[in-house]
Formats: sequence, C-alpha cells, structure tokens
Amino acid sequence: MMKRLGQRHVRYLIRSSLVLLLLLTSPCFGATQDLPTLGLPALPAATDNPLSARQISLGKTLFQDKRLSADGTVSCASCHQPGQAFADGLALARGVGRRLGTRNTPSIINAAFLATQFWDGRRDTLEAQVQDPLLNPTEHGLRNAAQLVDIVRRDPHYRTRFRQAFGRANGSITVENVARAIAAFERTLIAGDSPFDRHAYGHDQAALSEAAGRGLTLFRGRAKCESCHQIGPTSAMLTDNRFHSLGVGFKKIEPRLAEMTLALARSGGHNIDHAILSQADIAELGRFVVTHDPADIGRFKTPSLRNVALTAPYMHDGSVATLAEAVDLEVYYRGIAANRPLVLTPQEKADLVEFLKALTSARTAELGGLRH
Repeated sequence: MMKRLGQRHVRYLIRSSLVLLLLLTSPCFGATQDLPTLGLPALPAATDNPLSARQISLGKTLFQDKRLSADGTVSCASCHQPGQAFADGLALARGVGRRLGTRNTPSIINAAFLATQFWDGRRDTLEAQVQDPLLNPTEHGLRNAAQLVDIVRRDPHYRTRFRQAFGRANGSITVENVARAIAAFERTLIAGDSPFDRHAYGHDQAALSEAAGRGLTLFRGRAKCESCHQIGPTSAMLTDNRFHSLGVGFKKIEPRLAEMTLALARSGGHNIDHAILSQADIAELGRFVVTHDPADIGRFKTPSLRNVALTAPYMHDGSVATLAEAVDLEVYYRGIAANRPLVLTPQEKADLVEFLKALTSARTAELGGLRH
C-alpha cells in the first residue's frame, strides 16, 4: 500500500510540475486549460479576458503590491494569504489603518469556478470583484480609480509590463486592465485532486480513511449535506452556488430589520460595497442587498467546502471557530429545514469532520509558495 501511495504522489508531482511549466513558458494560458484537474470541472472561458503568461505574471505582482493601498500597508495578499490557503485566518478581515471589516475573508482558490463572487454574490466575474476592495475605504482605501492608475503609472516597470501583457493597442494602464491582470492570476489558483477526488473520480478506494469514508456516506445520505454542497458525477465544487440562511448573526439586526431594509431599498443600492464593509447591520442582510427581495434577508452564498479544513474560522461573520462547531450548526439547520431533529452521534459527527479534512488538496500547499 505504501508503495502505491508513493507512486501516486510521484505522478501527482510530475503532473503539477508540467502544468506550472506550461503556465510559465506558454504565450497562451489556454493550453493549460485542457489539462484536467481531478475532481474539478473545465475552467470557464474568460471570453472578455483572454489569458497569457505575461498577463498572469503581471497580475501576480499587482496582487502582492502594497503600494496599491492608501497607506502602503495592504495588498490583495494581505487578506488572501498564500500560506493561509488564500484566506487570512481571522474572523473578520482587516484593511488600511487596521480597520475592521464586517465579513470573513473567503479563500479565492477555485474562485474562477464560482457563479458569483462575495458572500452576497454582488459581482458576477472575477474582474468585477477585484475592483471593489481596491476602491473600498475599509479595505485598500484608495480614493478613486484615478489614484490607483496614478500609482501604477509612476512605476516604469509597470508601464512596460502592461504594454507587454495587453499589447500596445490595448496596453494602457486603466483600472479595468489592473483588474484583468489580477483576475488572470486568480484564475491560476486551482486545486483539486484531494483524497476525496482520488476516491470518487480516480476510483482509488484506499484514498479515504475508514472514518472519512463513513463521513462521506453520511454527507451524501442521512446528514443531507449534499443538498447544498453538491457532488456531481464527474466533478464536485461542493456548492450549489445558491444562497441560504442558517440564522447566523440574524438576531443582531432583527429588532431594526424593518427600518434597515426600507432605508436600503430607498437608497437604490448606491455605494453598496462601501456600506457592506463599514456597517455591520447592512452586512448581515446578506443577499437582500443585491436583490431587495425580502426572501433573501439573511441569506448567504453556499461556500465551497474544498480545502475547508485550512480556512477556519467559518460562516460569513467568522463566528464559528472549528470544523466540529460548523458541523454541529449545519446538523441543527438540517433538522430545522426538515421540520424534525437530525440526530447524529458524536462518532458520526467526528466522521463528517474527517471527510471534510479529506477535501484538502496537496496543490494548496504548492500555491502557498507562489509568493516567493
């Protein structure tokens, strides 16, 4: 068995090295999109942002550049830390001047596969998502797009690299091109081939421990986790890309709910990104800030469970410290949704936790080295 495990690990390292080599040497990143990653679907085509190695490299540099903030202390990597599975390990994100945000930082590994971005799904693309933190007073704190562009233009290396990445005709430094470059880099942050993937899609029955195997059976069966964290026949993003409420944080706003929702509806949604990150009450409204549908009050996007063991704390407000606590909360919610208690033994809950740990990809550790 140890010999088989060693052979699989060698094959995985060889395949990962080939992907990275192609990424760094090919003028067109599209070639790497044809290389399958076990357990993941095909990467959605970025039709408005064709990828290239130079664009990805530029995006990586911008992603780590603290100059792109009001006080020179915050980069994209400050919250999406490579060594923390591109999250930050904090309950709530911190921005310029150590300002405390209102939401937990999600990992951006595999974000390219998601239908919407942010906990409330207020942006549909990575390119749109990238711009919000840069211009948010709580996060990067830049006053406007003009300030961002001026910071980048003052660096002669950036001027050259933008021309190389986008071509002389389209290579001007604009906020849109900054966002395209960073989004291109984020599309390379892909991690599958977890023990679960090797079990479910690689047909390796030894890939899961006995406890994790029992957890998978519960996950797909009596615990009903799969109803939201979906597993497909050929791939699994472990999310339904929909919005649900577990009641987390809701009691904090319940007494003022009527006046809050009315005020938000009257505002027409202007500067909603700023309001969400600076007003904790608004942040608790969830999907409602986007749709203004009362049914969406307190609903948040189902997060993917890939690499979930590495991204504590959990929930949109970071109020759940451990996987065990998250399982307890989810089990309680499933019982409420079914209108009857879902009773699991301590051993069954422990088995679910072991299965969740088996969703960790070895590739995540390799991505953590991209900083260097």
